[in-house]
Order: sequence, then structure tokens, then C-alpha cells
Amino acid sequence: MIQVLHNPRCGKSRNCLAFLTSSSKKYEIIDYLQQPLSIKEIKSLIQKLQVSPIALVLQKESIWVENYKGKTVTDEDIIDALSKNPILIERPIVIYEDRALIARDLDKLKQFL
Repeated sequence: MIQVLHNPRCGKSRNCLAFLTSSSKKYEIIDYLQQPLSIKEIKSLIQKLQVSPIALVLQKESIWVENYKGKTVTDEDIIDALSKNPILIERPIVIYEDRALIARDLDKLKQFL
């Protein structure tokens, strides 16, 4: 089944769900803001996305700017920050089997599925 890391306040995330609904694909919504991902889950997600941890960070979020921007941070520091501050995680993220996609672009999402 398709899983979607969803933030209801994000327009791109809402568009992603609208696309999945209109395509009749079955999916499960993961409200990662209410139930934050564990460090293990974040590491698994990074592996499925095939990206470095920094690619998962919303670097314009105030938490990032105030606490991490311009500082030397390791991948482990970034993963720890994402687990403690789930608002920093890019969205939406679509997970299907052993792959994942940051689904901000619906054309990429169509190709992914």
C-alpha cells in the first residue's frame, strides 16, 4: 500500500492527496507531525529516498534557521533534529514498497507510481 507523510497545512501535500484520490489509488496517511518518526524510521526513509539527510530538511523553517543554519552538522545531527522537530521534514513524501519520493511535483509522482 502507498503511504503518504502528510502535513494538512501544506498545499503541496494536499495536492498530492487530491491526485492519489482522483487516481483511485489506495493510500494510508501518516501524520508525522502528530506521531513523529523515530530515528530508525527516518534512516529507513532516507535509504528509500536515496538522498542524504540534508535533502530531507526544510531549510527555511525557523527551527532550522535559528538552530542549525551555518553550523557544522553531521548526518546524525540532522537525523536527530528531524526526529525531534518533525516540522523540518520535507513533504509530502510518498512511500511505496522499498522506494520513496518527495512528491512536491505531481509529474514526478505520476512517474513514480
